[in-house]
Amino acid sequence: MYLAEISSANVRGSLVALQQLSITLGILVSYWMAYGTSHIGGTRCAPGVPYTGPLLNGSPTFDPYNDVPAGGCTVRARFPLCLGIGMMVMPYSPRWLMEKGREDEALQTLSLLRRKPMDEISVRYEFLEIKAEIRYAREVRDILYPDAGKYRRLANNYLMLVASWPKFKRLAVGCLTMFYQQFMGCNAIIYYAPTIFGQLGLNPNTTSLLATGVYGITLSTLPAVVLLDTVGRRPLLMWGAAGCFVSLMIVGSLVAAFGDDWPAHPTAGRVAIAFVFLYDVNFSYSWAPIGWVLPSEIFPLHLRSTGISITTSTTWMSNFIIGLVSPMMLTRIPYGGTYYFFAGFSILAFLSALTFYPETRGRTLEEMDAAFGDNATDKEREHMEGICRQLGLPVKALLAA
Repeated sequence: MYLAEISSANVRGSLVALQQLSITLGILVSYWMAYGTSHIGGTRCAPGVPYTGPLLNGSPTFDPYNDVPAGGCTVRARFPLCLGIGMMVMPYSPRWLMEKGREDEALQTLSLLRRKPMDEISVRYEFLEIKAEIRYAREVRDILYPDAGKYRRLANNYLMLVASWPKFKRLAVGCLTMFYQQFMGCNAIIYYAPTIFGQLGLNPNTTSLLATGVYGITLSTLPAVVLLDTVGRRPLLMWGAAGCFVSLMIVGSLVAAFGDDWPAHPTAGRVAIAFVFLYDVNFSYSWAPIGWVLPSEIFPLHLRSTGISITTSTTWMSNFIIGLVSPMMLTRIPYGGTYYFFAGFSILAFLSALTFYPETRGRTLEEMDAAFGDNATDKEREHMEGICRQLGLPVKALLAA
């Protein structure tokens, strides 16, 4: 949300994709650290504690309930501390400052972020767009709920997200994106990659860690940084979902055909592993970064934090479910059924992007109303036109893309 609010429309997608790239880079580093430490005593904080988990390809695996020292392991907070210190010098969002009535600071911050003087036409235009959107939202809220107190206004924010079809569609797009991001299986494969690669014939404690590190390669996220603001969101979502579907179907078919005896079919195992990597490539340039881009840009300012709280809750609830059931699915569903399960949601994600998602590329956050058909009634349109005229903005600034 913060990145979406401080960035301009032409680079917003790329900046959020860079955030995803940084996350993927962190995952990559952690996997290779785990692989490296496996050669110097173990991948855990207690190298002297042996593995006691179930056998996989003849070798015991890690049991998180028993294979830790007394008192558990020490958690290091250096990286979160660096993040916290870094955020202390970051500027406030101009939209947040405007909503708090700090207009001079908002204009100064906007000028700083765009690296242009405050009297530059483009800076003034964007400043007035933000001001018009905030003023419109505040006046509409006061008209609808004139006597509402603080907590009633908070509850009304959630109710407003389902009060009309355009706003409900925004919520549905955000929640579906986060839901598909998890149920297409990416985090299931990340969390249980050693188990998955072990089932595909690799040693679960060494080679599978190497494969997991390769799986975390960040290059597949780089296309999103360039393509999000040139090609658009919808095409990347559709291409990514189609690629994930094909890859998962092939892996599932190979597991169904050869999963009972991988040592006798090493080529099939290598092909399956290759398509797991190909699945990661397709997911990493599409649903991985765009899953965070769309929810951060589709909600109006006065409902943005409320909407993102719901979409973020959706992703973590979905993540919890996938993390809980994936190990059981991998061990109990025969004939590659787990991969078919994720492939089914991949094709649903493709159809949703094709038929339900609007294209948001290049639109300012204040222009999203037009993308979702909001401000449709004559009364609302006249209200917005009046605000635009008072501020000296063209009427089409917030009513059309």
